[in-house]
Amino acid sequence: MPVSERILVVDDEVPMQRALRAMLRTHGYDVTLASSGQEALDRAAAESPDLVVLDLVLPDMDGREVCLRLRSWSRVPIIVLSVHDDEPTKIAALDAGADDYLVKPFGSGELLARVRAARRRAKEDVLLPIVEVGALCVDLGRRHVTVAGAPCHLTPKEYDLLAYLVTNAGRVLTHRMILQHVWGPEYGEEVQYLRVFVRLLRRKLEPDPEHPRYILTEVGVGYHFPSLPS
Repeated sequence: MPVSERILVVDDEVPMQRALRAMLRTHGYDVTLASSGQEALDRAAAESPDLVVLDLVLPDMDGREVCLRLRSWSRVPIIVLSVHDDEPTKIAALDAGADDYLVKPFGSGELLARVRAARRRAKEDVLLPIVEVGALCVDLGRRHVTVAGAPCHLTPKEYDLLAYLVTNAGRVLTHRMILQHVWGPEYGEEVQYLRVFVRLLRRKLEPDPEHPRYILTEVGVGYHFPSLPS
């Protein structure tokens, strides 16, 4: 793993800063620290980090505001840290542009795994035209799907939903994010509508729709496609 990969750690608690810096440096990452939202934005603009680890509670602005401002000009992966484990907080952070959400306290192994996954996704920003996971094959260039080698006929919306999940493999997508991307910005609250489409898609793709392998549910939050093999 190249030493040049730089992680911006944003947390106003000095002990947490030190712990995260030591942990990440031990595994070869270059670490920059920020103690406030504005300092984080300034450092991100000046230093172009490869990943941001962001605490939600900061002295000058909410971490979600930092996500929104970063997302207005940067695609840098953002992993949010928070003591809150409730669904509304997670959903708000993901909707603001965070790529992942980790609840404090957490183990170093879990954080490092999330960092590696986020960096892999960033490097795969433009996925290969053909994605294969298990028996499922999605040819993104030709909009063609097969299951165990047999063509799988999807409606245009079913395909758009699958393609959005596949191109964000390993990332949890909230109900609102999916609805607005696939159906349009005027959507966002029609969760039951989305569930119907997911159910129909699972019937066509999954070996066992009741125990899905491809379209995975994050209860109360949204859905995700499994991480692609490296």
